[in-house]
Amino acid sequence: MKYLVGFSRIFVGILFLISGFIKLNDPVGFSFKLKEYFAAEVLNLEFLIPFALLIAVVVVIYEVLLGVMIILGYARKFTVWSLLLMIVFFTFLTFYSAVTGKVTDCGCFGDAMKLTPWESFYKDLVLLVLILILFIGQKHIQPFFDKQVRRAVVLLSFVASMVFCYHVLMHLPAIDFRPYKIGANIQEGMSVPADAPKAIYEYTWKFDVNGQEKENKTFGDYPDTEGELIGYETNLVQEGYEPPIHDFTIERNGEDQAAVLLEEPNLIVVVAYSLSNTELEGYDNIRAITNQAIKNGYKVIGMSASSAEETEILKEKYELNFDFYFCDETTLKTIIRSNPGVLELQKGTIMQKLHWNDALELQLNELEGAMPNLDFNLKRRLDSIAILDQRYRKLIMASSDEERKAIGEAMGLSPDEYNGDLWGKQMAIDKSNLLFVERILNTQGYPGKSVVGESTSTAAWYVIQHNPEKIPDYLDMMKAAAAKDELPFRLVAMMEDRYLMNENKLQEYGTQGMSYSDARGDFIWPIRDPETVNERRKAAGFTQTIEEYAADLFGEDFQYKVLTLEDVQQEEQ
Repeated sequence: MKYLVGFSRIFVGILFLISGFIKLNDPVGFSFKLKEYFAAEVLNLEFLIPFALLIAVVVVIYEVLLGVMIILGYARKFTVWSLLLMIVFFTFLTFYSAVTGKVTDCGCFGDAMKLTPWESFYKDLVLLVLILILFIGQKHIQPFFDKQVRRAVVLLSFVASMVFCYHVLMHLPAIDFRPYKIGANIQEGMSVPADAPKAIYEYTWKFDVNGQEKENKTFGDYPDTEGELIGYETNLVQEGYEPPIHDFTIERNGEDQAAVLLEEPNLIVVVAYSLSNTELEGYDNIRAITNQAIKNGYKVIGMSASSAEETEILKEKYELNFDFYFCDETTLKTIIRSNPGVLELQKGTIMQKLHWNDALELQLNELEGAMPNLDFNLKRRLDSIAILDQRYRKLIMASSDEERKAIGEAMGLSPDEYNGDLWGKQMAIDKSNLLFVERILNTQGYPGKSVVGESTSTAAWYVIQHNPEKIPDYLDMMKAAAAKDELPFRLVAMMEDRYLMNENKLQEYGTQGMSYSDARGDFIWPIRDPETVNERRKAAGFTQTIEEYAADLFGEDFQYKVLTLEDVQQEEQ
């Protein structure tokens, strides 16, 4: 019994130390597991969910201390009783998980070692037997060292556990056992090897053969059995290979853009998995470092499981200059134990990962295409103007009252707002937008992509384009901006064509058309040197020929016809 107790004592102590340290390294992850157990559909202890992190910290520190205490032989009776009560509780949980299947991973060893519910239960049964041996043979637990040393070691272990736990909570786990650790490639983590085992299912087929029900079992093939098929059942015999990374998407407007974004050479990702309990004090750091990243030429996105409305409110409140994409909350919690947190990806490989407390330590290079003079205040104002510029135009273009209602409701407008004199409302907005844009153009020049970023560089162009009487005042300025790659040249080409058409002159690129309900019908406004227009279109950045563009503009049956100014004038007369 003495030797059996000695073995059990060391084995249990070491196992408690290992299990406790792994969870102490990631108490946030353990708290997520506790929330699963507290959920209504599992133990129905939802009142404990707000305290899950506190409970996790207390449990893992206690687990570490029990491992130290049983090895040292400190407070023998208290320690053995504590071990017994803890393992009885854990054995109940793992048995419950195994029987019900409601929690598929007990989290005993965090992400370092995944155990099935039954494996966890059998592990706890072995521990229960060993702890019962300790309970029965308590008198054989002889202490190491004298009382003062034992007390000092236990106290030191407690202080060290508290300090370490505080450190990982304020930063990130010291050791990352998850598939999203630094150096891991997300695309590779999602791939399935060609020789990976496939899932095997056993099929039980039921037939009516001459009035009698007969069964035939196969592994997928339809059985060679006479009679009428009544039905079949499937049973999973062997699970197939599941890649370490799954349920990973980067969705926006209902489209998964993960494949494209994971090819980005320099991508900064802000993870805020749930805005309902995000740590708002972290967004000052997030704003500062993401603004610097954008200036340095990085692409920056956010990822959250919260709604688009919630993320837009957060962007507005904290003046964040990047868009949020949707991803599964569990996946985001696995990626980083910080809400918010920040990562650097290079073509899907995680290069840096930081808690919001450390966000300002993100190491950034100045990349080709860096924009050190980016004006974020002006960018946000122009982004708002760009939204207002299209506010009622979307409704005006609606083909039916039903479509207009759907668009209006999606925009959060009342019936009074998405009906009535929409053009009048839009013209009022255009006038207000024009006042601001003209002040910028007249004092600062054109706000191109080096000043407001590529996505915002077109905002001022749209405002002038929608106020055609102002085009002559700013066309040369926009040409100069396009020459410096501050504005896409194809937009300047469109503006120039519009100006020429308004002046009753030949257009250059064929971007302007007219549509009448009378005999004049639809036509492309006359073009200078129409035989070479497609060359000019290509040089300007257009991807369609004039013929393709005309069919796209007026319908696939439309045939482009070369017209002169005289032809148009005669038609008008």
